[in-house]
Amino acid sequence: MMEKPKDWVFSDPRLQDLRQEYDQYTPEDFKVWKILFERQMPNLPKAASKAYLEGVEKVGFTANEIANFEELNQVLEKTTGWAVQVVPGLIDDDLFFGLLNNKRFPSSTWLRKMSQLDYLEEPDMFHDAFAHMPMLTNQPYVDFLEKLSGIALKHIEDPWAIQLLSRIYWFTIEFGLIREEGELKIYGAGILSSAGETKFSLSNEPAHYPYDVRRILNQEYWKDKFQDKYFVIESYEQLYESLPEIEKVLVEMLRSGK
Repeated sequence: MMEKPKDWVFSDPRLQDLRQEYDQYTPEDFKVWKILFERQMPNLPKAASKAYLEGVEKVGFTANEIANFEELNQVLEKTTGWAVQVVPGLIDDDLFFGLLNNKRFPSSTWLRKMSQLDYLEEPDMFHDAFAHMPMLTNQPYVDFLEKLSGIALKHIEDPWAIQLLSRIYWFTIEFGLIREEGELKIYGAGILSSAGETKFSLSNEPAHYPYDVRRILNQEYWKDKFQDKYFVIESYEQLYESLPEIEKVLVEMLRSGK
């Protein structure tokens, strides 16, 4: 079977040509963004990774203005060469990884309602923008994201392989911690967009383990409650340098059927 060209995803009919219609946001949308921003941002100077805090400054997010993807893309283009790709919501795995493999971060543009401030089944653009996009200004982080997605695409026909790789994504991109100057800090977007899990993840309640590829690939995760364990990297370069091991252990596990 011939290998697909890297940019196949952009000609896939499932990928809709969508834009952020900024002028369509309502006063409620701006209020929701402001409430969520002001509820979480004060927690982060002491809790978040330096890369995230620097990223927030670079992308210029504020409480009074919903993230503007057109402006954001100009910043990302200059820093890491990435961009935001608007999608309607959750998309198929191959499209998701195909976009990431082409330095495009998929994001919805809809915001939760006032009645949904505390819980959503599906991530909205506050999660996608506020929590994920500042980290897209960090080069080793996005290099890891791009190459991890390339590994996923090699195994996209195997649901078990994608399930295993989703554990790596979950315990790094969504729920990862990093040690900076001896202190635990947050870089995972699932934590960064949750005031409750921000406090919990850094407390003594959950277990904290050193980043361990084999252990993560064997570790199931929870979607409906706080994690009871988190994995701690020492640097974003460590993530990128672990890619060969991720691929090696993945292939071992697929061959052994575990």
